[in-house]
Amino acid sequence: MRILHTSDWHLGRSFHREDLLGHQGAFIDHLLEVVESERVDVVVVSGDVYDRALPHVDAVTLADEAFSRLAASRARVVVSSGNHDSARRLGFGSRLMDAAGVFVRTDASTVGTPVVLGDRHGDVAIHAIPYLDPSALLHPWGLGHRSHEAALSEAMTRVRADLAARPPSTRSVVLAHAFVAGATPSESERDISVGGVSRVATSVFDGIHYTALGHLHGPHVLSDALRYSGSPLAYSFSEADQAKGTWLVELDATGVSSATWISAPVPRRLSRITGTLTQLLEDASLADVEQHWVQATLTDERRPARAMEQLRRRFPHTLVLQFPTPPAEPPEPTRPATGTSDHTIALDFVRHVRGSAATDAETALLQEAVDACCHDPDQDVLVGAPSRRAGEAT
Repeated sequence: MRILHTSDWHLGRSFHREDLLGHQGAFIDHLLEVVESERVDVVVVSGDVYDRALPHVDAVTLADEAFSRLAASRARVVVSSGNHDSARRLGFGSRLMDAAGVFVRTDASTVGTPVVLGDRHGDVAIHAIPYLDPSALLHPWGLGHRSHEAALSEAMTRVRADLAARPPSTRSVVLAHAFVAGATPSESERDISVGGVSRVATSVFDGIHYTALGHLHGPHVLSDALRYSGSPLAYSFSEADQAKGTWLVELDATGVSSATWISAPVPRRLSRITGTLTQLLEDASLADVEQHWVQATLTDERRPARAMEQLRRRFPHTLVLQFPTPPAEPPEPTRPATGTSDHTIALDFVRHVRGSAATDAETALLQEAVDACCHDPDQDVLVGAPSRRAGEAT
């Protein structure tokens, strides 16, 4: 049996306000091509089909198209829900979809009841475990304590009870959406910690022929039989160096015989660049990233005017402009002495926040601002009237 392991589609997600639905549709096209070219028997999706519980109508349309096309292909499909999905909405019509060969599992009450498929070696029991909320299952499942490991351990107890009642030749596949110890998160996964307890030990899945993990967006090989496929697209700049794709896993009579990485198409690469504005605009070695999505970190001592505008002339797809975080917070400024002018207070504020004095042009601009906001027409008749002092109402 040839299994294509994918997860974390996050249909409907944007990237710093850039619409990704077209890129996600291109991944679905790629997925169907792989199913045919690699003679895939089963596609498994380990959670987070959608990016949010109430997905946009266009995301629902794309999911409907994806499942319809997969149902018409040579492959069967097994899907579990993730922490971004609404279990009830994703699971709507699941009993009808079973008849089409698309098996969607979103209800905790189904844990322990597998989708059973066969090949020339016998049965393969695929247990699709939906994302399990430890708080919701604490009392119904009698977990004893509230953690993801407790919830998944109970789920795997039910899975093993089912497998124990099957012929010894039955091979087992588990889908789980969790943060398993030994893997590294990125910035785009939603935190699923419960009281600080989010990690699940790899031993929870001991004895399973193949576990297809979802939730983390980078691919990870925790063992030959325990892998993350990651997301098909990058959803944060922390994923700039991650490979994106799927695992093609082949089962023989005894378990995993091979696992091959299938790279997904990259619609636009991500790059993180650092330097002064002048360096970034003039560095010839950055020519290769001019059409990438760019996160730029400027190291100029003073923040340049219209920096994003200038960057986008060379890097038109710059999405993030940031500045290094100061090594430590500056000390609290002292209270201005009585009689200190508003202009002096403003200049002191600039020096405190930036760590350097205002330029001559900034000094003049601040004087104009102070003069504009402090002008009192009732005082025009008073020649030489004293200016407002620190502590008086603005």
